[in-house]
Amino acid sequence: MKIKKIALVTISILLLTTGCGNKTYLKEDKNIVTFEETGQSLQNNILCKPREQKLYELYEKYNDQLSIKLEDLPSCETFKPSDIKYKSLWESIFVKPLAYIILKLGLLIKNFGVSVMLIGIGIRLILLPFSKKTMDQSENMKKAAPEIQKIEKKYANRTDSDAMMMKSQETMLIYKKYKINPVSGCLLAFIQLPLFFAFLQAINRVPAIFEDSLLGMKLGMTPWVGISQGKYIYILLIILIVGTTYFSFKNSMKNQNVNSAIESQMRFTLIFMIVMISIASFSLPTAIALYWVVTNGFVVLQNFIFKKINEKKTDLIKPVKSKDKKENKKRGK
Repeated sequence: MKIKKIALVTISILLLTTGCGNKTYLKEDKNIVTFEETGQSLQNNILCKPREQKLYELYEKYNDQLSIKLEDLPSCETFKPSDIKYKSLWESIFVKPLAYIILKLGLLIKNFGVSVMLIGIGIRLILLPFSKKTMDQSENMKKAAPEIQKIEKKYANRTDSDAMMMKSQETMLIYKKYKINPVSGCLLAFIQLPLFFAFLQAINRVPAIFEDSLLGMKLGMTPWVGISQGKYIYILLIILIVGTTYFSFKNSMKNQNVNSAIESQMRFTLIFMIVMISIASFSLPTAIALYWVVTNGFVVLQNFIFKKINEKKTDLIKPVKSKDKKENKKRGK
């Protein structure tokens, strides 16, 4: 299940960033319209008017394809979620409120790139309790592994329904003993994925974000276009995308207690995923790339801290157990 989930996330990112299979982009002769200066793909359901003249004129050229005509859109500075009457419940609950927060914070601190990163960190902080719960579940699975393996061996050659029922019951007792809830391990993914896609949609649909810059990088520019223009800071951005993704998912995989066959599959999946994300990173707008780097970097740091906390707990428990054994031996004498 973990491998399928990672593959699904990777494919979804590729589809979202390249526009494949997506009907929300402006098109000319069946080709997605891009802003040549940045390589940015233009969506037809933007939430506010572009401020940059060239970008405005490009949207104006395809005004008939826009979900809401350009002249009817609010300015990005005055945008409110209630301004746009798109019918989708997804947009009303997730996309528009998130876009509003990014805009307001960006206007307050005078930079949308910093706004995107701060809100990305904010989302990870909100998810922190769920991340901790997932980490604890992984640690508990490691403790329960020897007993679960004994049950697997016990019923290895039995396929009858009675044996399967007894195996399931014994496994559930082990889960209960170590306080393992298989469903809660998936809870983070169920919460995280909608937020992730809402964040990407919010960024893609607010022209003001793409028009801003951070550290010499235009937020709408893709690394491929940036490098072709001789702006080699985008090479560093790609390295950060690949590096933070690698360490983030590698640490997550380390927390899974699996047999050697599944471990080999997971290693292959990690390599495959890194290769695919490396390719996709060339077409990621800088705003999305910054969000990706910051949130993955946060996950790496978060996992490191959780690991240290669990190690300290283990170190505190061990001396107590050793002391109890010595006292029991003395009493036995």
